[in-house]
Amino acid sequence: MNLPEVVSREDWLAARVALLAEEKAFTKQRDALNTRRRELPMVLVDKPYAFTGGGGGPAGLLELFEGRDQLVVYHIMYQPEWDAACPNCTGFVDDIGSQTGLHGANTTFALVSRAPYDKLAAYKAERGWQYPWYSSYGSDFNYDYHVTLDESVMPFSYNYRSKPDWDLRPEADFIQMEQPSTSTA
Repeated sequence: MNLPEVVSREDWLAARVALLAEEKAFTKQRDALNTRRRELPMVLVDKPYAFTGGGGGPAGLLELFEGRDQLVVYHIMYQPEWDAACPNCTGFVDDIGSQTGLHGANTTFALVSRAPYDKLAAYKAERGWQYPWYSSYGSDFNYDYHVTLDESVMPFSYNYRSKPDWDLRPEADFIQMEQPSTSTA
C-alpha cells in the first residue's frame, strides 16, 4: 500500500484550501448543469397506461401521482416469471426511508414493475415496504421507458445509448432484459 506524503500542518492546510476552491467551483458547475436538466422541455405523456396497484383495480398514470404535483417512479427489476425482485433493487428500496419530506414537497414516490400485482403485493408485505407499488404487467410502460429491453418489442435504448454503444462499454455485461431506472414527472 502506498501511503500519502507526510507534510506539515501548514502545507496540508494550504493544499486543502486550494482543493476546497476547486470543489466549490465544481459544485457551482454541477448546480448549473442540474438547472439546465430541470429546464429541459417536458414530453406530453398521452398514452393510456394501465397499472394495477394497492386497490387491486386498474389505475392510470395520473392515479400514481396520488393527487400530488410531482411523481418519482423507481423501476424496480421484477420480471413476470421471477419469484422475487432483483436483489440490488431490493437493497435500494430497503434503504430509501421515509417519504415525509417528499410528500411535503408535493411529490409521490412509487415503484413500478412488470411482474403481476399479486407477486408484487406478496413481496412488498414480506419486505415490510410502505411505498405504493404498481404492476405494469401487460402494458407498454416499461418498454416505452426503456427499462425492459426486448428488441422484438422496441429498439434497444438504455440510458440514452444504443446497443452498439453499450457493446463498446466495459459494463455492457450488466445490461439485461430488465434494468433499474428512475423516472420523474
